[in-house]
Amino acid sequence: MPLRRVAVRVSLGALAFVAAAGLAGLGARRSAATVLSGATGAHAGQADAGDVARGAAAADPAPAPAAADPLALATTVATRAGAVRRTLDARSAGTYMEELLRGRDSSLARWPERVQRPLTVWVQPARTLDGWRPAFADRARDAFAEWARSGVPLRFVFSADSARADVHLTWVDRFDEPISGKTLWARDERWWIVSADIVLALHHRDGSPLDESAVRAIALHEVGHLVGLDHTRDAANIMAPRVRVRDLSAADVATARLLYSVPPGRVR
Repeated sequence: MPLRRVAVRVSLGALAFVAAAGLAGLGARRSAATVLSGATGAHAGQADAGDVARGAAAADPAPAPAAADPLALATTVATRAGAVRRTLDARSAGTYMEELLRGRDSSLARWPERVQRPLTVWVQPARTLDGWRPAFADRARDAFAEWARSGVPLRFVFSADSARADVHLTWVDRFDEPISGKTLWARDERWWIVSADIVLALHHRDGSPLDESAVRAIALHEVGHLVGLDHTRDAANIMAPRVRVRDLSAADVATARLLYSVPPGRVR
């Protein structure tokens, strides 16, 4: 079946962690994939996570069958949306699901379950960028590991072959905007996320360097966007626009789990 590109979402993680920075390109690498293991690092400080914009791109693995009766189809869709809404209402305590829905016009996007077939992640070795250290790539992998342990049905493996990766993580010296990370994901017409790109900065916009703890905090926030989360106003969560925490909060985890307990799509 031909793939149809539908929509992309850009989440600007402006982590003014004493930070902000720029954009990096992708390259092609080859090698066997390595299964993600679960080391975590520490980070402290404050980060600004940013705004959201929409564009166009993505793939639909199989078009929905044509409906003989459009009214019946609309009724079915509305019935399903109502059932999802009731599930969310019943389980939303301790989450920021309502903020997520308000920010997306009552729509949810997420990956299909990827446990048996993990998402492949390529982390760019940015050796030519001033200030880049191999330990930064380790801190980025820590962020994927922490989200994998959160209870969402996603697993990650790392590969040196960017051409075969579902997710690309690249580096920039700094952004021109007051941000330190940026995530773009693409979804199909059924709101399944099909691919994603994360860009992390090495320096604040003013040129001051980010350390390992800041890089890990920014990566945790951006992988949260990749998982399907948006911002929350509660500064106790990693998904707050200004990140002041070191790890995923109970609300971060509960919101992601709730997101993955229902099908994606419009909830009204």
